[in-house]
Amino acid sequence: MSPTELTREIRALKAERQAAILAHNYQRPEIQDVADVVADSLKMARRATELDAPLLVICGVHFMAETAAIANPDKRVLIPDLDAGCSLAETIRPEDVRVWRATHPDGLVVAYVNCSAAVKAEADYCCTSGNAVAVVQALPPDVPVLFVPDFFLGNHVRRITGRALDVWMGECHVHAALTPEDVAARRREHPDAEFLVHPECGCVTSTMYYAAADGDVAAGRTHIVSTEQMMQRARTSPARRFVVATETGVLHRLRRENPAKQFHALAESAECRFMKLITLEKLRDSLRDLKHEVTVPPDIARRARRAIDRMLAIG
Repeated sequence: MSPTELTREIRALKAERQAAILAHNYQRPEIQDVADVVADSLKMARRATELDAPLLVICGVHFMAETAAIANPDKRVLIPDLDAGCSLAETIRPEDVRVWRATHPDGLVVAYVNCSAAVKAEADYCCTSGNAVAVVQALPPDVPVLFVPDFFLGNHVRRITGRALDVWMGECHVHAALTPEDVAARRREHPDAEFLVHPECGCVTSTMYYAAADGDVAAGRTHIVSTEQMMQRARTSPARRFVVATETGVLHRLRRENPAKQFHALAESAECRFMKLITLEKLRDSLRDLKHEVTVPPDIARRARRAIDRMLAIG
């Protein structure tokens, strides 16, 4: 079956099921094009609660479907491929959080949304790359804080807020592979480009120092931003060329929404195999056969929802 025929079938099934399709910015272009919502994980979570649809199909990775299920207990949540996991989420377990709490009984735990529901249930707050700084700034002062699981994002938040944080040593295999050498090469290749850098990237700290030394930060040429903030910056910036340091799937939406501007990947190899597991065929099958349903045990969901609701309430 051709992509056009598959797309037509998906739209018919979506209408029949009264479903909504939410796709992450890293999904394949053809998945983004058929989705009702294309966004980062924070906006996906917010839109899932706003949509008047009894069935949500999450085209992303497993923790995103769990988050949607927790935030929407009255809706049915599907993911087209159960193997769509996350290398970062695999680095942290609930017992790891409990060990820290045992020695910091008055402490607070901030869990980046890229973790399992069981880890969220152990946290006080969730956050995304888009609101991690705001979440940490909203915490009471002089209280120990553990930030899990992303090391690079945690260090970025620590640097921006000036707050002491215990940062878990987890990383996304895609973002961690983006290096200062990649940045230097692209700066030579595109000296007039504005750089949009995701805070999970392994090049974040060196990029900030490098850019500051050359005046890029003051000139507004380097921005450490979430994928949704990349969209906003690309729309409003006077720059005509951008180098984008994150998973390459985001380039499709950037180019679609800004046809007069040019976007280059920091590294074409920055591709998440888990995000790319979801195909049109799997999305069609998910809608047709109502698979694969994602549920969260009630006790875990109740405790995790507290942390998720706090995340959604903060900017």
